Amino acid sequence: MGSLHDDSDNIKLHYEKQIALNPRERARILRKIDWNLLPFVTVFFLLSFLDRANIGNATVAGMATSLHLTGFRYNIAAAVFFIPYSLAEVPSNIALKLFRPSRWIPSIMVAWGVVMTLMCLVKSYQSLVVARAFLGLTEAGLYPGVNYYICLWYPRSERSKRIAIFFSAASVAVAFGGLLAYGIERMDGIGGLRGWQWIFCLEGIATVLVAVFSFFYMQDYPETAKFLTEPERLYVIDVLKQDSNHLSSRFDTRFVWQAIKDYKTYVQILIYLGLLVPGYAIALFSPTIINELGYSAANAQLLSVPPFVAGAIGTVAVGVYSDKHNLRGPYIIGGALVSLVGYILLYTSVKAGPSYAGACLAAAGTFPTVPVILAWAGSNAGGDLKRGVVLAMVIGISNLGGVCSSFIYIDPPRFHIGHGTIMGFLSLSIIMSLFAMWNYNRLNKKKEAQCLAQNITNDREYEFEDMGDASPLFRYTI
Repeated sequence: MGSLHDDSDNIKLHYEKQIALNPRERARILRKIDWNLLPFVTVFFLLSFLDRANIGNATVAGMATSLHLTGFRYNIAAAVFFIPYSLAEVPSNIALKLFRPSRWIPSIMVAWGVVMTLMCLVKSYQSLVVARAFLGLTEAGLYPGVNYYICLWYPRSERSKRIAIFFSAASVAVAFGGLLAYGIERMDGIGGLRGWQWIFCLEGIATVLVAVFSFFYMQDYPETAKFLTEPERLYVIDVLKQDSNHLSSRFDTRFVWQAIKDYKTYVQILIYLGLLVPGYAIALFSPTIINELGYSAANAQLLSVPPFVAGAIGTVAVGVYSDKHNLRGPYIIGGALVSLVGYILLYTSVKAGPSYAGACLAAAGTFPTVPVILAWAGSNAGGDLKRGVVLAMVIGISNLGGVCSSFIYIDPPRFHIGHGTIMGFLSLSIIMSLFAMWNYNRLNKKKEAQCLAQNITNDREYEFEDMGDASPLFRYTI
């Protein structure tokens, strides 16, 4: 019996070594994880973005008239979402660390799905504002939670393309939202509801149904994944430990404070803020901008689709190549420059054709940068809890930019204030990305010199497990 047990251990050890040495086996295991994780998180985020951005489609579909959204009323209704959304993100990611993802994420989805469904009953501007505030509160945990969830399964060099795949759902959501709104508007009058009310109702019900399904089928951690064999599970756990330089993964408030006190967190916040204001402005106002170019409301819904299809394609392509080259900053700068060209066209052109081309470039440039900056922020924060808090801070504080996005498109039909403001934010993102690249390169060189001077090697990594990315063995991604 002892011999058989020894033989079994030897076979298992041999198999693990084969996996470690065989790139095909590594790719196979990653694909296996992809098929069990990415469909869930992609659908989650598609529904999340669809539910927060459909107010733009509902406005064009008649909500502005029904609820008397004159003056800044629409802008306030759009903006109020972002205040509780931003404040609740850090507590939500801490809760995700304390509870299982398969319980926390579906729970918040049920909550916002119910709020979204009940928004079909709003009868006044005041009730719309209250409903949007509760929608922001309940949706807050999804986006930072999913980014953190991705970090629990994939090594740093594999995250950008996965974040890009699920974030491409944002582009698809806005594109699909336009098509969906075009069809749902035809339900106007059914059940005593207007077309815009059916948009809220049907999209909210879809969210609740998906959430209930995910309670039973969503995976939690590699350690508990039923779809992995034991050797595969051990391999994934080992890869993640090596990738994190064996930094601590336990819950301790000191790691929360590491995130809050780190100046690099605030650099990443400024980069993301410079990208998010344009992103939300496109999502919230693209039907209105296109409508003001002279197209009918129905055609504006349909013409809002191509820019976001371009954004979805660009998002996946940039994510793949960012991982392939293990670079983040240059791809952010490149995307921001493409978007900047689009907004310059929107700002300067007086004809519908060039302006519409500018809208396409604006979306195609902005959306691909978002998963790259989140992969950058997550990869350069050492330790599980610090990473979760950093991601929540970057996403949460930057999402206050959505308030700005809601109030800058106030001067139709040319929208010079809006386009000009966004060009300023894109420039901020470019400048801060250049600084971050220089700073991370400087810190890497400093750590290399320290390791050489003090003879620090990987066999001493446990000495630095509580230092996070300040560990001399940790290297920042550029």
